[in-house]
Amino acid sequence: MALIEIGLRVSNRPGELARVARSLAHEKINLAAISVDSSGKTGYVRLIVSRPARAVTLLTAAGHTVETRELIAVHLSDEAGSFLRVLDLLAEAKVNVTSVAILVGREGSQSLIALSTSDVRRARRVLQKAKVLSDSVEQIISNADLVAYAPRIPSESVGLMM
Repeated sequence: MALIEIGLRVSNRPGELARVARSLAHEKINLAAISVDSSGKTGYVRLIVSRPARAVTLLTAAGHTVETRELIAVHLSDEAGSFLRVLDLLAEAKVNVTSVAILVGREGSQSLIALSTSDVRRARRVLQKAKVLSDSVEQIISNADLVAYAPRIPSESVGLMM
C-alpha cells in the first residue's frame, strides 16, 4: 500500500489548524506526520494520516481544496550523507523531488523518509536499483503503520508543537 500525503490551504489565523485536526479526530483519523508553512494570510498544511481516503472526503466536504501525492518510503542509514545519496540518484535520473517528510519510523539503525517526486515510477526504479527502496519496505509501512509505531509524545510537549 502506497503512502499518501494530503495537502491543503488554510487561512492563516487562530483556530484553522485546530478545525482541520478536530474534523480528523472526530472520525478517529490519526496523524503520522504534519507540516505547516504559512505566509501572509494563507497557510499550507501537509498531512500523512491513518486513513487518507476518508480524510480527503472529510476535508473536501469542509470546503478545503485538497491535493494528494503518492510518497515513496526510503531507508536511510543513520549517517551524514545518506540522504544526499538518494537526492543525487534522483537528480542523475532527472527526477525532481517535490516534497520530503522525515517519518517517525525507524528500522534498526535506519531512518525512514518519504518523498514525492515528479515521476514516481522512474524514482522507484532508480531507488530500487540503488538498493535503498524495496517492496517489503512499502508493504510494511503504510499511513496506518506510521501512526501505530509513532513514539508517544508527552502531553506537556504538545503545546510546544502547535
